[in-house]
Amino acid sequence: MRVIQHIDDLRSQMHGQNRVAFVPTMGNLHEGHLSLMRLAAKHGDPVLASIFVNRLQFGPNEDFEKYPRTFESDCDKLEKEDVYVLFAPTEQDLYPEPQMYRVQPPTQLGDILEGEFRPGFFQGVCTVVLKLFACVQPRYAVFGKKDYQQLMIIRSMCRQLALPVEVIAAETVRDVDGLALSSRNQYLSSDERAEAPHLYETLQNAREKVLTGATDLRTIEQKAMQHLTERGWKPDYVAIRRQSDLLEPAIGEDVPLVILTAARLGGTRLIDNLEV
Repeated sequence: MRVIQHIDDLRSQMHGQNRVAFVPTMGNLHEGHLSLMRLAAKHGDPVLASIFVNRLQFGPNEDFEKYPRTFESDCDKLEKEDVYVLFAPTEQDLYPEPQMYRVQPPTQLGDILEGEFRPGFFQGVCTVVLKLFACVQPRYAVFGKKDYQQLMIIRSMCRQLALPVEVIAAETVRDVDGLALSSRNQYLSSDERAEAPHLYETLQNAREKVLTGATDLRTIEQKAMQHLTERGWKPDYVAIRRQSDLLEPAIGEDVPLVILTAARLGGTRLIDNLEV
């Protein structure tokens, strides 16, 4: 595996490659990330990964400075997955001047759920992803379903901007107790880690209610929020939405749904979702 820092070097290395499968990450790689590499290898050749902790998607009181950075061990893991190139730019490489041009997702998708509680987050995500696409010029790009809204926004961006990139969705990878793998899980104390799988259990309970015919989705959401609160969580939302656009389904509308949640456990904010 070759590690490349500068954009010009990357373009020189990848010249003539027209089936690149790209997996952008912020590093601190775990099994969830590595599953994305394997999925990428099934669609394109070669596989190219990136590691870049993107300041633009962090709010002023979020964890940019303490976000775990484990570059050497990340490289070892990528080597074992036969990744061809790791693009690891510095901030100076990717943002050599203040990034005045930003990609603003539509309000009906970008300002709800995560966008409501993390203002500017999706603008930062879209801006860095578009810039990485311009550097890498992939044919395929793999994103995990764990960040469900992010996946939808990036797909929409590629479609509306006519980008020649096929976005591939990867299923969420979970620990044996159901907790979705995330770099932020390591912030949890031992007691919090024991409680954390209850977030997924809450999604499963809500899903069962929908599948058994409950039609008052707002009540299901509210009871799930209340349940989490009673267990010591601070939920931002539990939302039952249409898979197609993340809007609220009409009463009696028979469409594929997804249940999404974000909640704080101690000082750690966790997100998860479950398709219905």
